[in-house]
Amino acid sequence: MLSYWNDYPTIQNKLQIVCSLIEEQLQVRNKEMQETLTDFAKSGGKYLRPAYFLLFADLGDTSKQDQEQLLQIAASIEILHMATLIHDDIIDDSPLRRGNITVQSRYGKDIAVYAGDLLFTQFFDLLTKTMNGSQYLAINAASMKRLLLGELDQMHARFNKQETVDDYLRSINGKTAELFWLACVQGAHFGKADEKTEALAGQIGRNIGIAFQVYDDILDYTADQYELQKPILEDLAQGVYTLPLIFAKKEHPEAFMKYLSKENELSLEEAQKVAELVVTYGGVQKAKEFAQDYTKKALEDIEKLAAGPAKKQITQLTKQLLQRTF
Repeated sequence: MLSYWNDYPTIQNKLQIVCSLIEEQLQVRNKEMQETLTDFAKSGGKYLRPAYFLLFADLGDTSKQDQEQLLQIAASIEILHMATLIHDDIIDDSPLRRGNITVQSRYGKDIAVYAGDLLFTQFFDLLTKTMNGSQYLAINAASMKRLLLGELDQMHARFNKQETVDDYLRSINGKTAELFWLACVQGAHFGKADEKTEALAGQIGRNIGIAFQVYDDILDYTADQYELQKPILEDLAQGVYTLPLIFAKKEHPEAFMKYLSKENELSLEEAQKVAELVVTYGGVQKAKEFAQDYTKKALEDIEKLAAGPAKKQITQLTKQLLQRTF
């Protein structure tokens, strides 16, 4: 899990502490729930959001920082992310996550629902410990609401053959970009950076989150199951029409309608044909260009940050994460 951070030894060490804090936070008396949460916490996540939080914190005034507070907030961000993933897998009935059997597949939907709910309570438990009296307590609650509304937007749009780029952006701004925004802006704030840096951090996080989700959606049309670590074309089968498909069917709607009209009766062979059409009609290429635009915006704003090791690492990580060649 943390081998991803071998080139970032300072962050890797901090993330190891974050992992330990999460495991401590997940101690419950119910043995089955304990096993469920521990297994999921160790299931291979990269801890990108707490990493960005910690990197942006490093831009601030270290003499004014509370290191214990920073590590606990970083842990809270990952716990919130974990909760949303478990609930996503329940809604999508997903068998795999990160190449592992999902919580709902292994333990059943009842246990999975309770596991996700418990993580939400642990998220707020950490917030009350670390930022009671801060405006960021309310900001976290508002972010959680926007995150869930983004998921609801996506669910409401299932099998919507008229979905637009704006509809898609509204959804991913909530379900993905919001948490990257929160991680970066909170890192700058609690790291005691100045207001200009805090505002830049929010813009950078938002653009990183959008580009990250678009690239993730491209993978659904370009990767094999081993690389994707979940069933291929799962979003399409669930009626979630992401940016590559939206771009392709906008130009050639007639090529897609006979397949998309079947909705949840679409066969695997038909889904694979849709994927071929998405590539043929330039949907993947246009989605790449879209993601590259947001990557460029993020990197341009990162250039405005104060020079130093933190800026260098933020630049390196963002390029590693978003400048893909697939």
